[in-house]
This record gives sequence, structure tokens and C-alpha cells, in this order.
Amino acid sequence: MPSHSRSTNRASRTRQPITTSVVDEQLTIKEVCDLLKIARSTFSDWRDKGEAPPCTRLPNNQIRVSRSALNRWLASRLEAA
Repeated sequence: MPSHSRSTNRASRTRQPITTSVVDEQLTIKEVCDLLKIARSTFSDWRDKGEAPPCTRLPNNQIRVSRSALNRWLASRLEAA
């Protein structure tokens, strides 16, 4: 059994920040809505108004939002306190 230091074990269990993802994860609309805690109808309204994050339509007509695009979209909506 290999010996690992405590800090290595702890570090391997921590979640990496969203922005350090090696592969740009493609999220479903349901996943985006769950992350933002909004209804699907709200997301659809935003898309109709051109206010939603950039989406990609796949050949099977499903829609995906890349995690990096979602992060950029969220960052662009930050308000000064």
C-alpha cells in the first residue's frame, strides 16, 4: 500500500474550481437550470430575449452550454455593490 501524506490525500479530495477544468464540460439545459436555481421556462424566456448564455445546438437538436461560456456569462452580469 503506497504511503501518501495527509495533505496529498486532502488535496485529492477537494473539488477543483470550475475554471480549471481541463475539458470544457458541456452542460444540459437542466444542469444549467439546476445550477442557477431557475425554472426551465425562465431559461427559455432568456433565450427568446437573447439574454441567455451562449448555447450550442447538437446534431440531435439537443442544446448544450459550455461551462466556460456559462462562467463568462455570469461574470458579465456581476453588479458593483
